This record gives sequence, C-alpha cells and structure tokens, in this order.
Amino acid sequence: MAKDGGSFAPLREPVFRRIWTASLLSNFGQLILGVGAAWEMTRLTPSPGMVALVQSALMLPLMLVALPAGALADMFDRRRIAMAGLAFSMVCACILTVLAWAGYSSPWMLLTFCFLIGAGVALYSPAWQSSISEQVGPHHLPAAIALGTISYNVARSFGPAIGGIIVLAAGAHAAFAVNAIGYLPLFIAFFLWQRRHVSSRLPPEQIHRAIVSGARYALHAAPIRTVLARAFFFGLAGASAAALAPLIAKQLLGGNASTFGLLLGASGVGAVGGALLVGPCRERFGTHRTVTLLAVISGAALVLVGFSRSVPLTCFALFIAGGANILTIALFNVAVQLAAPRWVTARALSLFSSALTGGIAIGAAFWGWVAGQISVEGALYLSGLALAALPLIGMFLPLPDTSEADVEPFLLNNEPEVGMALTRRSGPIIIEIDYDVDPARAREFYGAMLQVQRTRLRNGGFNWSIARDIADPARWTERYQCPTWGDYLHMRERFTQADKDIQFHASSFHNSPGVLRVRRRLERPFGSVRFRPDTPDPQQGMINYIGP
Repeated sequence: MAKDGGSFAPLREPVFRRIWTASLLSNFGQLILGVGAAWEMTRLTPSPGMVALVQSALMLPLMLVALPAGALADMFDRRRIAMAGLAFSMVCACILTVLAWAGYSSPWMLLTFCFLIGAGVALYSPAWQSSISEQVGPHHLPAAIALGTISYNVARSFGPAIGGIIVLAAGAHAAFAVNAIGYLPLFIAFFLWQRRHVSSRLPPEQIHRAIVSGARYALHAAPIRTVLARAFFFGLAGASAAALAPLIAKQLLGGNASTFGLLLGASGVGAVGGALLVGPCRERFGTHRTVTLLAVISGAALVLVGFSRSVPLTCFALFIAGGANILTIALFNVAVQLAAPRWVTARALSLFSSALTGGIAIGAAFWGWVAGQISVEGALYLSGLALAALPLIGMFLPLPDTSEADVEPFLLNNEPEVGMALTRRSGPIIIEIDYDVDPARAREFYGAMLQVQRTRLRNGGFNWSIARDIADPARWTERYQCPTWGDYLHMRERFTQADKDIQFHASSFHNSPGVLRVRRRLERPFGSVRFRPDTPDPQQGMINYIGP
C-alpha cells in the first residue's frame, strides 16, 4: 500500500485527479467501441477469425506505434504528445461514426478504423503513463499506476454492458459516436494542465536515434528485458478470453449483445479488485512469486470458461481471470517504471506496451484460428493450459524486485576537455580509460568491468572492449565508441546512481594516485579531412558543445 493514505492517496493531487477522472470517461468510450465493433463484425461475417481480428486491430497499433510514441514523449512535452494522440483518435472515431451511420460498414473498413483509433491511443498512452510521476510524489507512484489500471477496469466493469445496451437500442454507429465524444474530456484535462516542462541542457535526439537508444537500453538492462519477455508470453497465452468473448456469449451461452457486455463487465469487476491488491501483494509476496501464482489461477479460470454453459458460472470464472490478469499487468508495469531511469521511462513503457499488446494481438488471431479449426471451448482449454505453464518460463526469467532509488539521475561534474571546434554531429567519438590494477586482482577486476560494460551499452556506447597491456600486465584500457559528439553528451546525462556505484567499484581497483586517465578522440576516417590546405573548413565558426 502507498504511504500516507493507501491506494487512493494519489487522488489528493488535483492534476492527477482531473486527468484520472477524465480517463475514466475515455475508457468507457474505448470499451464501448470494442463492444460495438466486435458485435458489428458478428453481423457482417460469421468467421470466428474476423471477429477475433477486431481485438487484434485495436491492440496491434500499441505494438507498432508505441516505441516511436515513447521516443516522442521522452524527447518533447509529454502533455502535447498526449493531446495529439487523443485528437487523432477523436477525429478517426468521428469518421467511423459517419461512415457506419451512412451504411458503409464492411469488415475491412471496420478493422481499418479500429486500427487508426488504436494508433492514436498508442501515441497517447506512453506520454500519459510516463507523466504520472510528474503528477504525484515518488512514494505514491505504485498506487498511482494501480489507479490508472483501476480507471480502465472500472470502465470495463460497466462499459461493455452499457455498450451492449447501446448497440441493441441504437446500433453500432451509436457506440462509435459515444467513443468519439469520450475522448473530449480527457483532451480538455490535458489542455488545462499547466505542466512545468524542464528542457534538457542538450537539444533533443533525432527520432531514429531516440528509438535506437531506447531499444538498446531495454536490450542491455536485464530487469526490463525480463519483464518484456514475460509480458509478451503472458499476452500471447491469455488473449483468448477477450478475443473470443463474443463467441463465448453467442455460441457457448446462447446469448446476445447484452450477454457479451455482461461477461466483459464481470471480468472488469474482477480487474478492479485485482488492481487494488497491487501494493499488498507486491510488499508481502514479491513480484515474481505473485505473478507465478496468478498465471496458474488465470489458466484454471479459462478452462472453467470453456467448460461452463451457465452465465453465472462463466461470469464467476471471468471475474477470477480478470482480477488475476490485471494484477499481473499492473505488477509488470510497476516493475518497468521502477527499473527505468527518467530519461527512458516513456520508451521503456512503450516497449512494455508493445510486448504485451503484441502478444495479445498475435494471440487473439491465433486463438481465433484455433477456435475455427476445432471449437471455441477447445481454444479456451489450450489457452488455459498455456497460461498455467508460464511459471516454467519464470524458472529461467525470474522477475526482479527493483527499487526506484537505483535509477535516480547522477550528475557528472567533470567536464570533458575540448580543444577542437565540435558540433553535435562530429564523430565518431572514441573514449579510452586507463586502469592500473594489481595483477593478483585481475580476475576480480575483469568481473567488475563486465558490469561496467552493461552500463556503457545500455546508456548509448558501442563496440565496448577491455584490453590488457602485454608489456605491462598491470595496465588495462577500457574502450568504447559513440556515433557522434551529441550522442556522447546525451550518454553522460543518462548516468544513474546504480551506474555510479558500478563505476566506483571498478575504479576501486585502480592503484595509481589521482583520477582515472580518460582520452576522448575524434575518429577521422580516410577522406574526412580537407582536400587542400586552402579548402574552407566547414567546422570553423561552429558552436563548441562541451556540455557536462
């Protein structure tokens, strides 16, 4: 539980409370869209695969767009990025409403606009999630993350049922209209937020470099890499419940759109309860043990859904599955936010979203195909068994219990000595660091440097190596490369407390008095110097970015 007020303490913060309340309305609209689109698809085609593709179309953009969206959120004002995503979704939802009202609905048109609306949500989502830490205090962050999950699941508790009633009463185009209107309060809440945007001392990275640096951080940061893999397999194994929900209502239970909404509502109620347990479960049992147990519970619940032909029993099973699933996702989310430094938070969250929703999108299509090949209940049985088997993956990829203190930024006070006219595009830059190490401690030092290697690579270094002088075995040289001078300056700004501790441990092996000797070199490939002495030097008069 969060300190000073428990699970609901973040709602005392006015900005967070306004955005959270507006997001609740937006989530209602998003879920009503899902109900309207899924049920409309059952009217347009009898194919189980096409019905399942509605879920894929809504989720797939979160996999494809999330990483560039996270990079934009880290580079620019997160408030503006969130507003842009909401505006795009609102416009696409309005167009879908007009087309459906005019009678132009078709399976592929429906999938296209579900994808476009999902793309706007994918642009908004990393900006919103990474800005939570700016709206609440650090000690309230886990509770605020859980409340964000609760917002979605409170809507999921009642939104699908309301969506079913709207579809029955006024048709799918009315559900699409409600979705379009639902984005407006959230857009206004972000517009009114007077966010204090702290500009970086350096110009923002180019978008392609920001995407690469975010992906490289996740690749070389073991805690985040583990969460991404676990989230993907979880989404892949458990996607059947949401993807096949219309068919569960229609074929297994013999119901209609209201039955479909009732099933999703039962799952949403369970999810609200699960989200409230994030703090207690994390503190009492730890992330890894809790997620292991929840996978087995979720799997058993899906098997029960496949077995049941009773609406109350199916609702109970989906209630259990919804609570276990959302608690698992919230624990994954907290693990990512606590393991990622602030400079890469949005990109780490977008990668997490990509992994989870990518697994759901692929899983939805796969389980829809399985349902078409065998049966809906057969697909649910196999999906439940796959979920229950996930703890086997946890034996090789245990989830970390991380602390936010390790990723606090650490300001480097020593400025590089620069005697050349450099621009941000000057490069490649070669960095060499000399260590004087007692040969008797060589193996111990080498182990410490492997830890340093991980920090260099995840913060932006390339081609890292460690070499030992064959004439003087006490002398070691660490060497790595940055593509440009601007990349090197950004790398220095990414130094965290954990990085400092690792570097301090490695530096403790250095025996010579004084600080480590660091050489920074501008690599000049053949042909990059002036052709003749009187050729104008393009670097004359350029700004000398020495930075921190």
